[in-house]
Amino acid sequence: MSPKRRVVVLFGGRSAEHEISCISARSVVDALDPERNEVVLIGVTKQGRWHRLPAPPALPSESGVMPVVTDAAADPIELSGETGSRELVAADGSREAVDVVFPVLHGPMGEDGAVQGVLELAGIPYVGAGVLGSAVGMDKAFQKVLFAAAGLQVGSYEVIREPEWLEDPEGVTARLSALGYPVFTKPSTLGSSVGITKVHGPDELQGAMDAAFGFARKVVVEKGFEGAREIECAVLGNDDPVASTCGEVTPRGHEFYDYAAKYLDADGADLLIPAQLDPGTRAAVQRMAVTAFQAVECWGMARVDFFLAADGKLWINEINTIPGFTSISMYPKLWEASGLPYAQLIDRLLDLAIERHAAERTKSTDAAELGG
Repeated sequence: MSPKRRVVVLFGGRSAEHEISCISARSVVDALDPERNEVVLIGVTKQGRWHRLPAPPALPSESGVMPVVTDAAADPIELSGETGSRELVAADGSREAVDVVFPVLHGPMGEDGAVQGVLELAGIPYVGAGVLGSAVGMDKAFQKVLFAAAGLQVGSYEVIREPEWLEDPEGVTARLSALGYPVFTKPSTLGSSVGITKVHGPDELQGAMDAAFGFARKVVVEKGFEGAREIECAVLGNDDPVASTCGEVTPRGHEFYDYAAKYLDADGADLLIPAQLDPGTRAAVQRMAVTAFQAVECWGMARVDFFLAADGKLWINEINTIPGFTSISMYPKLWEASGLPYAQLIDRLLDLAIERHAAERTKSTDAAELGG
């Protein structure tokens, strides 16, 4: 590798979480040590075009608007199509090698294994889960199947596909009533609380399902845990992952921790780190978080979310394989509270990406030699 590690920060993308990705990327870029890293900024427009950018996106506090990657004042760039080349190709044909990619992409076409597959073909190390772990981690319905298979407690839920809802809304409504209201309707393949609605009764279901189906063709409907505490735990590592301390989210002025509470309202929620838990519950959360991480074949990082019911029972909610990295995001805050500051966390994630790539390449070389 070069004396300075050439790090591509990849952000933006085609999903509804585009703006959040840009904010997360800015935080990552600001934390990278310029003495150790040469940063290459690649923004992906909402149409899927890749551009090398001269500067990181402006934060809403600086510009007054949510950041967006556009085609203006940017240089088109792409990955070389030659397998294993590890190069970026500019519009003029010039090339430059890449050491590692930090995909700060949220949602479909970024967090779901699509970009990870492209990076695998290019032979470039990248932060986070591989193709399988990314795809499973993006699908809220499928990850629940693996959680249950791993012995984790999963709340009651139903999976509704769009054709089913359009053809028989009355039948689906009757089926969902068995869960008991309130329920939450969620696009199966999206995050950042985009498209999520708390439904208090069947009369609200039509609008909620329409909103969720606006983002995905499959919707997860979950029974609400009224009065439960929202507990989060961060996981870091490859073959021997470790869990952070636990945090708690308490919405303020919002019924639940929705998009507005997360990103638009500066006082939308209280984040308590560490969460006030007895030692046994804290250990159980950490153990379950690592189990979930391994169940969906994660690498590098993930944030695992739980509900702690009034009777003390823990229920796993979901896993996020590319958690938010904004200044208010839980994942970096949990590790900072666990003794790993933000900048060191970024460095550790880059190291883990390179370590995993080297191990995978060794296995591939051994398999090729055995087959040849």
